[in-house]
Amino acid sequence: MNAMGSDTGSQSGFLGKLRAFAEKFHSMDMLHGTIWDKALAFAVPLALTSILQQLYNAEDVLVLGHFVGPEAMAGVGNNIPVLALIVNLFIGLSLGANVVMARCLGKGDPEGFRRAMGTGVWLAIASGVLVMACGLCLTGAITRSMDVPPEAVESAEAYLSWCFCAMPFISLFNFESAFFRSVGNTAEPLAALAVATAFNIAGNLAAVMVFDAGVGGVAASTAASYALSAVWLWWRLARRHDSLRLDLKALSCFDGRKAWASFAIGMPAGVQGMVFAASNLVIQAAINSLGAETMAASAAAFTIENNVYCFVNAFGMAATTFIGQNYGAGNLERCRRVARVIMAWDLGVCCALSFSVGAISPWLLGFFTDSQEVVDIAMLRIAFVLLPQGINAITEVLSDSMRGYGYSLPPALTALICICGERLLWVWPA
Repeated sequence: MNAMGSDTGSQSGFLGKLRAFAEKFHSMDMLHGTIWDKALAFAVPLALTSILQQLYNAEDVLVLGHFVGPEAMAGVGNNIPVLALIVNLFIGLSLGANVVMARCLGKGDPEGFRRAMGTGVWLAIASGVLVMACGLCLTGAITRSMDVPPEAVESAEAYLSWCFCAMPFISLFNFESAFFRSVGNTAEPLAALAVATAFNIAGNLAAVMVFDAGVGGVAASTAASYALSAVWLWWRLARRHDSLRLDLKALSCFDGRKAWASFAIGMPAGVQGMVFAASNLVIQAAINSLGAETMAASAAAFTIENNVYCFVNAFGMAATTFIGQNYGAGNLERCRRVARVIMAWDLGVCCALSFSVGAISPWLLGFFTDSQEVVDIAMLRIAFVLLPQGINAITEVLSDSMRGYGYSLPPALTALICICGERLLWVWPA
């Protein structure tokens, strides 16, 4: 930019840099230029998207806790680890499509990119319908296996049934988000979830304050919000005029080889995410034996922890996408730089958030409950789980970097043995 006087030049230079940074939220060249600013622009909207996704259940717990009662709050909170397990499966599977599409971009293969996208749509629909069918058949068994107290069983089963009905939309939304991520656009999924979250808040309040529909009404509102977010992204993809356009031609591009490549990368990643959620389920079952107050405290603390973890996970996904594109382009040196830069970002942001959020957790917990006993119990969990969250940043970036190279099984096995196995042994005497 040419100088036009000190003031004008300074202003235009600042505005130019601001516009350039804003552009990175919608499209970015991951193969050239600086990494730190692009990684940040990629990760921040993605983290906020994950937080909004977590807020679906947090909003439900909050509204039911204040307007219905602790039994309804406990019943819904009990299902949060179950839903996290399933959502982690969808996120992992969609990550496989993300890597395959990013590699096609790095290689300069637009036709392969479209085939990968069309294949991803069918994988999303198939996995969502399968989980919905299995979940509706097993709702009662899942609730019984969690040792839910009798006073919370009805609420837990009603909420879980509605959420299983929304599984095809949850799966589709995660795959659609992966399509946008593969080209560096993490702003579109954030916009879709912002609209859906506002809809969910309004629906929850109307369900309990206007229609007196209780848990069933809140659950129906949440399911409708999931559907809205998936339809919104479908509409946005259908309106594009580039390789991301989702039309009948794209849907006819099912490719068995790309389906297998997506599955081979995505399934171990999904299993790794499920391992974390599965260990939470085991711990939740032990917590349930301690009564409704402890259940409610654990649900509230878990929600706060998950929102911090969203940033850890977002930088990890940035590593996967950036490395996937550069590995496809054959630029191994840039792949290594990506891993170093994103590791530094993830550690710094995670440690800052963990201690900051930990300091204001008593205030945050007040949004979930008026019971001081519940707050005190929740603070114990936050002290032991939230504050050491920085360790997760190292694990996340290393695991997601390996997935960008196409090696998804080793991180999954490590998580299975070192995380799930250790946690199972820890609670076994209980």
